Amino acid sequence: MNIIPIVMLITLHGPGGQELDINPHEVSSIREPAAPEGHFPRGTRCIVIMSNSRINAVHEDCETVRSLLEEAK
Repeated sequence: MNIIPIVMLITLHGPGGQELDINPHEVSSIREPAAPEGHFPRGTRCIVIMSNSRINAVHEDCETVRSLLEEAK
């Protein structure tokens, strides 16, 4: 019998509207973009930092991202 792992992904949106499918178990932290204007693309409302140190700028606010992460876990 083969066991097939199932990964639950959450869909977020980049500042330009592109869809980002993110594995919630690989998210190490989230934060609001506190850097000066111009450091992140316009429309960035939350920064999602992955366990591999990759940074994703997303359009959703951090409260929404936190809620989606909790639901998926």
